[in-house]
Amino acid sequence: MEISSSRELKIIQTSAELTFNDKLGTWKARWGINRMNFKVEPGLYSVGKPDSNSPVLVSANYKMSFDSLRKELMEVNAWILVLDTKGVNVWCAAGKGTFGTQELLNRMAIVQLEKVVSHRTVIVPQLGAPGISAHEVTKFSGFKVVYGPVRAKDLQEFLKSGMKATSEMRRVKFTAYDRLVLTPIELVGTSKVSLMIFGVLFLLNLLGLGPFGIVDFYAYIGAVIIGCVLTPVLLPWIPGSPFAWKGWLLGFIWAVTVNILNGWTAVPQYSILRALGYIFILPPVSAYLAMNFTGSSTFTSFSGVLKEMRKAVPAIIISIVLGILLILVDSFIKL
Repeated sequence: MEISSSRELKIIQTSAELTFNDKLGTWKARWGINRMNFKVEPGLYSVGKPDSNSPVLVSANYKMSFDSLRKELMEVNAWILVLDTKGVNVWCAAGKGTFGTQELLNRMAIVQLEKVVSHRTVIVPQLGAPGISAHEVTKFSGFKVVYGPVRAKDLQEFLKSGMKATSEMRRVKFTAYDRLVLTPIELVGTSKVSLMIFGVLFLLNLLGLGPFGIVDFYAYIGAVIIGCVLTPVLLPWIPGSPFAWKGWLLGFIWAVTVNILNGWTAVPQYSILRALGYIFILPPVSAYLAMNFTGSSTFTSFSGVLKEMRKAVPAIIISIVLGILLILVDSFIKL
């Protein structure tokens, strides 16, 4: 990016073409690498060669949001007004208030937008609408707020049609692929806890309270993958509404599968206590991890998430504790 400035105005020139480093940064952010610092400087950016009549598109300073917008502006001359959302994407920042009316007003004043463009219109992404009060923006700045399409890829058509969105442009889609690309960060988030769990199992083995071995390892890993990946991908097709229930249901199927793979009930020496332990532990592990996905989903509301957590978290804790006790008892008693 090239920065050009005068005594009064500072405009950052950018491009609609993403570099290898841009794409690498996105990949790293998907996997939780430097995610909290994956942002750009708030301010006014130019794409192409915009003039006073060019559209003003509002975005967040989360770099993935910014890049998703600018890469769709090939052969378009436009201004991008980047708000300071503390490195949070448009949708989440709108809910948190950082992609909000006050920040929009402040940023327009800081960049002196009224001196840059002759029109008085800013285009706000539809997913940012919950944070922006259009009439207040107009009241205090004189700028009209127009809500753009849900997807940045529809922007060129939206602009060509005189800033009129079709019903398809207003529709929020959350496809299996959309959900799948969000799962790496969920997996990374469990890695530290998983390492701690494996460390505890290793210590229990040293203390003679095992044996905890390969079966416990793949049983737990399977429950994690079900909660972090499989449940989000299959979300619309799993019966029930609560995310915790959806994760628990697939986790239960996995627990039964683990027991069958290890010979229960055909192998007499396979303990009923261990089998029950897996039933009590694996489904709630998947349930908890699936419930974490509510923050990434369009399927839930804030109040609905709180309601689900109040019911699910105590049940998850109780079930896991019971399962651990059963498996520990199994270390001494074989039924």
